[in-house]
Amino acid sequence: MVKLFIFSDPICPWCYIGKARLDRALEARPLHPFEVEWHPFMLNPGMPPGGMDRRAYLEAKFGGKDGAVQAYMPVVEEAARAGLAIDFEAIKRTPNTLDAHRLIHWAGLEGRQTAVVSALFRAYFVEGRDIGAHEVLIEVAEAMGMERAMVERLLASGADADDIRARDADARAKGVRAVPTFVVGGRHVVPGAQPTDLWLDVIDEILAGPGNGTAPPETGPTD
Repeated sequence: MVKLFIFSDPICPWCYIGKARLDRALEARPLHPFEVEWHPFMLNPGMPPGGMDRRAYLEAKFGGKDGAVQAYMPVVEEAARAGLAIDFEAIKRTPNTLDAHRLIHWAGLEGRQTAVVSALFRAYFVEGRDIGAHEVLIEVAEAMGMERAMVERLLASGADADDIRARDADARAKGVRAVPTFVVGGRHVVPGAQPTDLWLDVIDEILAGPGNGTAPPETGPTD
């Protein structure tokens, strides 16, 4: 098996799109060699614990309403091409994602990580839910087969919060500047929401055997 580390944030639309494109490749190559692990990268590490109004956040970030609209037009177009429904109008708050990353970490210990990541993307981008709220995270966890009472206890504590912050800081120190960022086999860094065809090529090269492939091409990161 080949480790595929994915640095991602569950409120990053390009991460949602990038996952959909990768998923298509994995479905097309059911004997793919990848063992996927999700790793934390917080787009807004300084976000207040309760998050903030999404419209105010976007307008401040992009210099007003027109800037926010222009910035998100490519996202809407690429999401549609990827067959994803994103309801930006339903999203009322931009959350602090520390607790969502804690949940993803715990899910990984139970072998449910990708399922929980998928559920968080769906909750945020399709249902417009506040994935910074503990009740939402608990419902997501329970729906994915995790024990509700355990998740409630962990979220109420500070368990693994410092670890998530340290891992986020370590990723930045190692050069991760935007997400999604993929690391194949601990060697090849593939930034951005890459097309399905690229992943098919990477899988085929790996399956062809050692020394028969080339490193995946590197392109500019997106967030």
